[in-house]
Amino acid sequence: MFKKMLALMLVLLLMATALVGCGGGAAQDPAPEEDQEQVEDQPTEEQIKMAMVTDVGGVNDQSFNESAWNGHKQAEAELGFSVSYVESEQDADYERNLETLLDAGNDLIWGIGFMMTDAILEAAEFNPDQKYAIIDPDFGENVVPENLVGVLFKAEEGSFLVGYIAGKMTETNKVGFVGGMDFPVIHGFHYGFMAGVKHANPDAEVLVQYADSFVDAARGKAIANQMYQQGADIVFHAAGGAGDGVIEAAREQDKYAIGVDEDQNHLAPDHVITSAMKRVDNAIFMVAEMLKDGDYAGGETKVFGLADGGVGIAPTSDKHVPAEILEEVKQVEQEIIAGKIVVPNNKDDYEANY
Repeated sequence: MFKKMLALMLVLLLMATALVGCGGGAAQDPAPEEDQEQVEDQPTEEQIKMAMVTDVGGVNDQSFNESAWNGHKQAEAELGFSVSYVESEQDADYERNLETLLDAGNDLIWGIGFMMTDAILEAAEFNPDQKYAIIDPDFGENVVPENLVGVLFKAEEGSFLVGYIAGKMTETNKVGFVGGMDFPVIHGFHYGFMAGVKHANPDAEVLVQYADSFVDAARGKAIANQMYQQGADIVFHAAGGAGDGVIEAAREQDKYAIGVDEDQNHLAPDHVITSAMKRVDNAIFMVAEMLKDGDYAGGETKVFGLADGGVGIAPTSDKHVPAEILEEVKQVEQEIIAGKIVVPNNKDDYEANY
């Protein structure tokens, strides 16, 4: 009996040993040393983090903040970037929001809009190892730090084209321009539009007024209504959120409006005939590509115009603008690129040439 029990115990012991050998990972034979080294030596690409601080219009302003965010999302989709944003409700938020994105460990931090110029200059100076970029800066006499890139647009060129359309399409020989705030960046839209109108129609009158705001839609609507009452039948705005009121007035008055920065036809499909597009999204994506390629252009200001896709007119323009006028616009565009037409971006240049 004892021998049978002993034999049974030996069989059970052998089975247990076999199960341990075939069981969990802890008991598996280690990989050959050569294979382990091969796995450890494989490089892993670190994800680039890029983020932006919006201007007071917010990320869904249907204007340049939204276009800037679209550029970030394109960098996420096509370049593998990790992207994010912080919204500003007032000017006092800029410094704090830039600090938030710095603490988050972003490789490149964007400020969107010229009103952030002072805040981002100060941030760049205090954090020399952090890379920054800004849309539409007004550096003035300031030296651009080596860790900051400025991005400007030849807004006057796109504005000239929509001005040409307005000059050709007006039936009253009176059109209008509503600016957001009376700053040099907006002067490009203002005087480029006026020059385009005059180039197309020397007899046309251009009414001009500034809303002193980029967010007050009621103010923009009131100004546009006054212009329509004075006989204008087309009003172009470069006023951010205040321009939403211009488009609303056009819809209510059954008149025409011209959008800005993005294709704004969807806001009033029967009344927004074209838009002067400022391709902030393209510019941000191009700077992101340079960053990924190791070509970050610190200490410089990049300028984008018609020649490189930085500005243009909305793709929905053919819904309301006659085909023959659009053909003329294409010719005008080529003449601008070739330097045959000089487009003003300030009062002095406009008065000297028009």
